[in-house]
Amino acid sequence: MHEPERIIRLRTVLSRTGLSRSTIYRKIAEGTFPPQIRISVNGSGWHESDINRWIADPVAWRPKRELDVV
Repeated sequence: MHEPERIIRLRTVLSRTGLSRSTIYRKIAEGTFPPQIRISVNGSGWHESDINRWIADPVAWRPKRELDVV
C-alpha cells in the first residue's frame, strides 16, 4: 500500500541536507533546490520525496515537470 507523502519542515531539511538556511533559499531562487509548499497561513514545508531526490543527486536535480509525475 502506498504511504502518504510526508511534509517536512525547515529544521529537518537543514539537518538532512547540511545546508544553511540562506543557502537553501538562494538555491530555491536559482531553481536548484525544491521549492517550499504552503501548509498553513504562516507555515511551509517540503515534500520529503523532493528532498530525498535532491540529496541523492544535488548537481543534477531539476524540478519534476507535471508530465513526469506518475
